[in-house]
Amino acid sequence: MTRLPKVVAKSKKRQGRGMGSGKGSHTSGRGQKGQKSRGSIGILFEGMKVKKSFFKRLPLNRGKGKFHAKAKPEIVSYARLESFAEGAEITLEKLVKANLVDEKLGKLNGVKILSVGKNPKKFKFSVPTSGKVVAPKEEEKATK
Repeated sequence: MTRLPKVVAKSKKRQGRGMGSGKGSHTSGRGQKGQKSRGSIGILFEGMKVKKSFFKRLPLNRGKGKFHAKAKPEIVSYARLESFAEGAEITLEKLVKANLVDEKLGKLNGVKILSVGKNPKKFKFSVPTSGKVVAPKEEEKATK
């Protein structure tokens, strides 16, 4: 007969859920008075500050997507391209086939090749790359 492992991890204390929770009674760890003790405040709330507020420093963009950050591309290091033949063209489809990039994320956010690690092979790229991947290194120029 197999026994289940003993669970040691305790669940966290939840504020304001009664005396038995360890964080109940009266103010429940929120302090006495004020806006934060009574309810939640929006994450972008800055009070009465207007002149140097975060909103005033942003460009005037209209619409719902104003505060959504742009997603960064999926990064593949140059050293991981060793499985490809020399002179091969590196495309998003080939990176997906080699399981270096997730297909859905690659199409949504794009892909970028960074020069991390050493790889003696040269490739043709149809995806964005960092400058060091394409340009020859300073040391190699000096020796030639």
